[in-house]
Amino acid sequence: MARTTTSTTTSTTVAEVLAELAALEDPRARAVNERHGDDHGANLTRLREIAKRLRTQHELARELWATGDTAARLVALLVCRPKAFTRDDLDAMLREARAPKVHDWLVGYVVKKSPHAEELRVAWTADPDPVVASAGWALTSDRVVKDPEGLDLGGLLDVVEAEMKDAPDRLQWAMNTCLAQVGITHAAHRARALEIGERLRVLEDYPTPPHCTSPYAPVWITEMVRRQQGA
Repeated sequence: MARTTTSTTTSTTVAEVLAELAALEDPRARAVNERHGDDHGANLTRLREIAKRLRTQHELARELWATGDTAARLVALLVCRPKAFTRDDLDAMLREARAPKVHDWLVGYVVKKSPHAEELRVAWTADPDPVVASAGWALTSDRVVKDPEGLDLGGLLDVVEAEMKDAPDRLQWAMNTCLAQVGITHAAHRARALEIGERLRVLEDYPTPPHCTSPYAPVWITEMVRRQQGA
């Protein structure tokens, strides 16, 4: 009896969350999101407010994820318990997460907090699916900054040098981020990172709003180092 009651309550809550998300639908927000590959029309600030009110509810998160709805999955990633997912859970979720925002939040808010993060980083970086591989490179960039012990930074630059120029967009972006972070945080590798960026010229013409730093690695590295040095 208790199990039936719990299931009913969770199902009702899922329906309520979906209704709230539907009420957030804004054609202008959808148009902006779709330009970035995301198929939802929810304002993310208001979506976060829903998640904040729900607080941590891992079973609800699983049910929201199972709907396949992009906005519901974003809420799920905010209310789940990252450490409660198995390695296989996270691998399956990543392979389902084709919307860029879901992909980014899954890696940034969930996988990075998981005890399986390093094992997945290694597996995903070598995956033939470029979207999956981009997640591995995102985790590698995080390690480059926060926990570089044991990483072969020169080897990472070798791979970037050989593969970034012709990589698909999302993988190219993730590899470029790793290149920039190596140059920003590791002075011994900075000159080589700058040289690779200047020679490959990846994202050199990327449209960058005023007062924002270009993702073009030589500009990004130079600007961040300047800030670190207080220049």
